[in-house]
Amino acid sequence: MSRQYEINKLAIEESWRMFRIMGEFVEGFDALSHLDRAVTIYGSARATPDDPVYKLGEAIGRELAANGYTVITGGGPGTMEAANKGAFEYGGESVGLNIDLPEEQAPNPYLTIALDFRYFFVRKVMLVRYATAFVLLPGGFGTLDELFETSTLIQTYRIRPFPIFLVGSDWWGGLLEWLRGKSVAHGYLSPEDLDIFHVVEQPTEIVPAIEAWQNRHAHAEGAG
Repeated sequence: MSRQYEINKLAIEESWRMFRIMGEFVEGFDALSHLDRAVTIYGSARATPDDPVYKLGEAIGRELAANGYTVITGGGPGTMEAANKGAFEYGGESVGLNIDLPEEQAPNPYLTIALDFRYFFVRKVMLVRYATAFVLLPGGFGTLDELFETSTLIQTYRIRPFPIFLVGSDWWGGLLEWLRGKSVAHGYLSPEDLDIFHVVEQPTEIVPAIEAWQNRHAHAEGAG
């Protein structure tokens, strides 16, 4: 088989990959463009229904739905399922943006809108695009990845600013202390870079904090 044949085959595969990527973006925008007030929730996919973190996610989803917010998650199990369940059982809009993985992460059953993505970066865009706030429960690499990627986008003005809520000072306090003691202390972060983070303990704290943040920014924009 000739080298030229392999080059041509690769070029065709790359072209089709671009069409698949564009198709995922189009499907996502079409399905979610009607969303107005939405909150994206992250946390561990490994949390079980008897885990306190699962129950906390469920309570947050229910609280958000009760106040007219759509709940968006990665659509999988664990705290994603918990948040979707809370919103779904309340009767709110519950969105799951599932990712196709080798271990076949199945969408959870508590979704009013379910989308499947092949590409992580397309899914990440959709998780951020329609959010008015982020809520992060305890989690692993994926949760931390979303925390820092979104923080970087806000810090560099690549997306409009919105608040990031870290649930549980016992979980997140050490990370924030490390950022202040290392990154801020060495001048790699400005103190105000950490102002987008808001540590909360209870589900009922989140909605008032979102609305207070939005009111402050609306007032600042109006004054400007």
